[in-house]
Amino acid sequence: MRATVSKFLRQSKLLFIADKLRFYIQKFKNQDKNKSFQSKHPEFIFPPDYLMYESFNINYESYYKSGKAAAEKFINIFKKYNSTEHAKVLDWGCGPARVVRHIPEVLPDSSVFGTDYNQNSIEWNKKNIKNVDFNLNGLSAKLPYENNFFDFIYGISIFTHLSEQLHYDWKNELTRVLKKDGILLLSLQGNLFKTILTDDEIKVFEKGYIVVRGNVKEGHRTYSAFHPEDFVKKLFSDYEILEHIDSFINNGKPEQDIWILKKK
Repeated sequence: MRATVSKFLRQSKLLFIADKLRFYIQKFKNQDKNKSFQSKHPEFIFPPDYLMYESFNINYESYYKSGKAAAEKFINIFKKYNSTEHAKVLDWGCGPARVVRHIPEVLPDSSVFGTDYNQNSIEWNKKNIKNVDFNLNGLSAKLPYENNFFDFIYGISIFTHLSEQLHYDWKNELTRVLKKDGILLLSLQGNLFKTILTDDEIKVFEKGYIVVRGNVKEGHRTYSAFHPEDFVKKLFSDYEILEHIDSFINNGKPEQDIWILKKK
């Protein structure tokens, strides 16, 4: 049912309007507990609600705690496979800095960078987040960094909002700026997300092809791509797959797959 409704809204060009309505519902629903949490953490600067919603949800406590937990988790994974001494770290698609703002604290001896295509997010980050170098990128695959620059790149639910062609383009660009033996960590919508696909989409997915739901602005949260394992392995065939952590159900919702890759 959910997949059918989503398909109708996309075809009717109403999905963005529906998503904006969902934003206001979340904002109203969470306003009291958000105000309470912010009063207990006056030193912590939260981004504007819609910037937070575009990349996450409007829950201040979750933004704070999940961002810090993710930063610790990602750096611990990086430490398993590479030296962290003077490491250069990139949050590709950083949004309003939910995760990357914590990296300098988790990994003090590092140079930390964040890049995103959302100009409002980057402007807010530059004004409010210290110890991170932020850059604005376009939707096309071009980053303002030298070849073989980064030791560790992570992208959380970024490929999930790109067309198939941009998967190949961005994979090549990330490879260009990642050092040899550098680590790439990505979250993707894998096997468990078949539950929100239509029957026709499931058939495509099970043949090993990417499923893309467009008809909205590419890169926006409403643009959605789903990734079967075979597609990911072909896309990153020139990488060593260190770990593939399957998606799982968390509070009734599927968490994305985590892929940990090493540049050969």
